[in-house]
Amino acid sequence: MTDATRAWLDGLRDHAVAARRDTRYDERPAAMIAAERAVLAAHLALWLDTELPGLLVERAADSAAVGPSGGAEMDAEPALVLTTTAAGLAAAADLLGREDPLMREWRERFACVTEIEYRRFCMQHPDHDYRLHVAHWSWMKTRVPPQRWPAFARWPLREGEAYWLHRTGTAGAGQERRSSHLWKWNGTHAVILKPFIDEEFPIR
Repeated sequence: MTDATRAWLDGLRDHAVAARRDTRYDERPAAMIAAERAVLAAHLALWLDTELPGLLVERAADSAAVGPSGGAEMDAEPALVLTTTAAGLAAAADLLGREDPLMREWRERFACVTEIEYRRFCMQHPDHDYRLHVAHWSWMKTRVPPQRWPAFARWPLREGEAYWLHRTGTAGAGQERRSSHLWKWNGTHAVILKPFIDEEFPIR
């Protein structure tokens, strides 16, 4: 990690800490928060284990091939930024806080922030071409408007159930990747209905 990358990462972390001083309490039922947190934790663990290493190899190869551009070199060991919800932040803190060598290594390079924290920081410290970082987003839309529900008619709900959408993707390591996964919440637990639903239904 270059000095410029380290400075950018530390700045984002400091910005996020300052932005959370007035964070509102999540008033949703504890079971709902726990279910969202569990889904996001499982996704992050899988992404760290199966996807991120390959993405970093791909980025390192791109960095070597492209070289400096306009005086700005692509860092082959970039900062890693996760944008997520409050439940996702808690899940990431648990996972990255584990005392094993791999998690310690990842922890040194990660900033886990909300989307608004990330966007506001990048307005003042842009890295549009991802020279300094890889961005991964993973968040659950737990309030899908009823007018969207007809698009998911192949996966009908029972009374008291609701749709959730897990949005995820990565930018800054090869071609940008993004996808959505359809879940349902039944008041007790979350159940996946269809992974990669955006291949059939564009989600906005």
